[in-house]
Amino acid sequence: MPRLVALDLPGGTTFVEALQRTWDAGDAVLPVDQRLPPAAATVLVETMRAAVIIDSDGEHVLDHGEPTEAGDALVVATSGSTGMPKGVVLTHDAVAASAEATSARLQVDDDDHWLACLPLAHIGGLSVVTRALHRGVGLTVLPRFDADEVTAAATRGATLTSLVATALQRIDPRIFRCIVLGGSRPPADRPANTVATYGMTETGSGVVYDGVALDGVEIRIAADQEILIRCPMMLRGYRDGTTPIDVDGWLHTGDLGLWLDDDAGGRRLHVEGRAGDLIITGGENVWPETVEAALATHPTVVDAGVAGSPDPVWGQRVGAWIVVADPAAPPTLAELREHVSATLPAYMAPRELFVVERLPRTALGKLQRAMLRR
Repeated sequence: MPRLVALDLPGGTTFVEALQRTWDAGDAVLPVDQRLPPAAATVLVETMRAAVIIDSDGEHVLDHGEPTEAGDALVVATSGSTGMPKGVVLTHDAVAASAEATSARLQVDDDDHWLACLPLAHIGGLSVVTRALHRGVGLTVLPRFDADEVTAAATRGATLTSLVATALQRIDPRIFRCIVLGGSRPPADRPANTVATYGMTETGSGVVYDGVALDGVEIRIAADQEILIRCPMMLRGYRDGTTPIDVDGWLHTGDLGLWLDDDAGGRRLHVEGRAGDLIITGGENVWPETVEAALATHPTVVDAGVAGSPDPVWGQRVGAWIVVADPAAPPTLAELREHVSATLPAYMAPRELFVVERLPRTALGKLQRAMLRR
């Protein structure tokens, strides 16, 4: 029976070789986040019921492992904000479909060379490796993002990479032919050689590039504005046997969005945000990311997060959690309300303010909004 093999290895040649050997043996791979403390890594491996773990000390058979199904390639832990993440099961067919569609959209050829520098325990980093292996193009894998190492890799011939917005700000983007941006919302002034993607672990990485679905990807907006996706890159199911796919094959993303007309006469998907993140205050809808973008333009604000809290009068009130450049001189709530109201309706301005040292974010820069309210 096919086994689930946990790879507890840093990014690099050793990881790639272990991945390929595991696949050649007919087994599936669970990448283990290298930043997890040992106890947390053990819990992850046990929860996903891996049969084998490969680490720097070699290969170890584990008790209580459960087989995977024939054709399974990956089990990737989601970046859930609470509780133990679910394991997304991706088949070899799904991995191949993702590699083909993304490579076609990016016009990848034999002269291209991928650089993987995001965490391999997340689909944004791991998919760089899998699409390079599938297409047989050059591949460099770094153990972590390091601006100097990324620049050096580009100097040595890397032409393509996947980054998050915070990493993009630390390099000269012109050193790459194309940069795929995932994770959090991309900057408004992003360089011309970047592509903003929308997708999730369940879709095997991004399936919408700059608002346009990849070949083979179907998008439907439900009556309640939820984004539904149907495509060959999707997960087979979760490791616990559950699935977010309905009987008609649609993945219910939990994100809300709409179609917007573009200058070329086509339509592009606009993602508003997670359904549970919408703040309704005084009967008005407030999307947190819109307010966060306005807050980020204040000269003293380094980072911003917005979430709703119960309010007896307004139903919900808008709260802002900010990181400031000078903790000794933070802006006042009144100052930030005035700043936001200069570009957005007044009802979107925050009604409460919290100055914090840092915001809770995933490795790919996604704000863990539920943790703001704790």
